[in-house]
Amino acid sequence: MIPEKMAGRSTAQNAKFMRPEGTNKFVAFPCDSYGKIKKNDVYCYYNKCDVGEKIMKNPIFIGVSGGTGSGKTTIVNRICSEVPEKSVAIMEHDSYYKDQSSMTYGQRCQINYDHPFAFDTELFVKHIKELKKGNSILKPIYDYSIHNRKKETIIVEPKEIIIVEGLLVFYEERIRELLDIKIYVDTDADIRILRRIIRDMNERKRSLDSVINQYINTVRPAHEQFIEPSKKYADIIVTEGGNNMVAVDLMVTKIRSLLNMSN
Repeated sequence: MIPEKMAGRSTAQNAKFMRPEGTNKFVAFPCDSYGKIKKNDVYCYYNKCDVGEKIMKNPIFIGVSGGTGSGKTTIVNRICSEVPEKSVAIMEHDSYYKDQSSMTYGQRCQINYDHPFAFDTELFVKHIKELKKGNSILKPIYDYSIHNRKKETIIVEPKEIIIVEGLLVFYEERIRELLDIKIYVDTDADIRILRRIIRDMNERKRSLDSVINQYINTVRPAHEQFIEPSKKYADIIVTEGGNNMVAVDLMVTKIRSLLNMSN
């Protein structure tokens, strides 16, 4: 930040003006009568020094990836439970399966939903970038029972922490390069398939045969081709998923420290 003379311009009382290098945007840091900057309240002043919108600090983007049934959701839920709710937003890659309204239900059933081509990653990346800019987005809602998006959407507001979760978020370079912290959840295959069977039968009303056939034909090959190799991009590898309490506690401690640094 470079101090900028403000001669001849109207200024706010008790404020120190700074300008980031390479920009013509002025930032006023409110200060007390002794000139000490109050960093918790930052306002933006443009060329004419009009009071602008409150500046949002750069959000922290945390990527969580791993195979099906590895425990990604457990990790995400634990992080969310340990930090203020108002500070966290979640972006699930699964919500961004492509809109397939032009297909019949039978045609949609034939799609390989574990392949990168099944996702509208372009929209996903666009929305992450909008959140990074401090803008809200309309997140799609995916209905597993019909293999398609619902007409409704969810408003996601920018937060201090944004969790980006999904099978392929490390495989896709366009997503990977937007992440500040990358966590890979590594769990044995036999545990993962059992968890998937229980989840799909109970929550998605699938038959046992359909779950097993899908796992053999698409899920396992996709894991070996796309997901497992992306583990090399992780900053942190958590074994045994959400059951690894030591690793989870270390992650939560790190996230809290980042939040404290930004406040």
